[in-house]
Amino acid sequence: MRILIYSYNYHPEPIGIAPLMTELAEGLVQRGHQVRVVTAMPNYPERRIYPDYRSKLYCREERNGVQIQRCYVAIRPNPGLVTRVLLDGSFAILSFLQALKGWQPDVILSTSPSLPACVPVALLKLIYGCPTVLSLQDILPEAAVQTGLLTNQLAIRAFELLEKFSYASASHISVITDCFTENLVQKGVPAEKMTRISNWVDTNFIRPLPKHDNTFRRQHQLQDKFVVLYSGNIARTQGVRTIVRAAEQLKHVPDIQFVIAGEANQLKELDQLRQELGIENVLLLPFTPRKALPEMLAAADVSLIMQKANVVGFNMPSKTMVLLASGRAVIASVPEHGAACKAVQKSGGGLTVTPENPTALARAILALYEDPLETKRLGEQGRSYAIANYSFEQALDAYESLLTRMASQTAMGELALSASLEKTR
Repeated sequence: MRILIYSYNYHPEPIGIAPLMTELAEGLVQRGHQVRVVTAMPNYPERRIYPDYRSKLYCREERNGVQIQRCYVAIRPNPGLVTRVLLDGSFAILSFLQALKGWQPDVILSTSPSLPACVPVALLKLIYGCPTVLSLQDILPEAAVQTGLLTNQLAIRAFELLEKFSYASASHISVITDCFTENLVQKGVPAEKMTRISNWVDTNFIRPLPKHDNTFRRQHQLQDKFVVLYSGNIARTQGVRTIVRAAEQLKHVPDIQFVIAGEANQLKELDQLRQELGIENVLLLPFTPRKALPEMLAAADVSLIMQKANVVGFNMPSKTMVLLASGRAVIASVPEHGAACKAVQKSGGGLTVTPENPTALARAILALYEDPLETKRLGEQGRSYAIANYSFEQALDAYESLLTRMASQTAMGELALSASLEKTR
């Protein structure tokens, strides 16, 4: 097949949807398909276009057999409503023009966000006469409204219309959890139009490396510490300040060391809180390069998943699979009925606690600190579950099967139409 992947995020962005779409595109190429990717200039998580890509409207690359077509986006470090509109609008328009420069695809796979990208994808569906599959990674604008990121009523209404249009215009929708299916069915999307394909983790890359000879531990003088790690985006939905307040409650246990790794600008507020509380058991670090990620995750005794209480339940952090695959115990401070909570509980790889509750988080950390055998058991259980349920090969098989089915249905329809026209002559 000729597959066009339409994704705002892609390599070299280190976290979020970018590594997943990169692995998927390259995996499809390895199976003999032609793949081109239409994407933005890399900017996440700093929300600044990377230096090598600045002052460019378009650029083309090839990486591991994938054709990559990039376009400029009007990104700002702290986007408000107007700048968000500029960002989404610039990507929708410029990416559409870029998508027209290339071979005709048999099928288009688009990812969300960005929600306004559903418009150019729908136009491409008409122009190329091919099916489209929407890979739904988040449900917008509901998540943005619930967390207070989107408050303007006119903007909310506009995004709700875009949401309905994106579901209606897609030939098929892949969802990452059953919670997404339930949400969309309530909005009138037919269940038969959806297929659940869980996000994945490369379990050969993310693996339980030894702690006793760990480069990350040596670099940061953590050899004899019980390391509690949070790595990832530090945004309004995560509630990472809860970690710092939990650290204050455990400052009397000198062996417990908290490590928070994130984007440098996002660490400033946490550093201010740390100083206000007068604690020294929280180490704030910038993101580690992706190639060093397995070593950093292996340095942890416990890894954290953080969400605020008002995060909509269907939200599923992609780090869930990664942390389970690392072979370390997980503590998830997440809503009780949410997808992340269900995933951790089902895996048997960790504990779940009430979100935005520093005392509950501190108690869970202390319980694992005092029970190393249980901590080890949870890590092993999580690793086994990740291998069995979140392997890349499983997801690649599922996506390849879905895309093939959609492309085949269109081809069969064209053959049927051609035969019908032939009979009428």
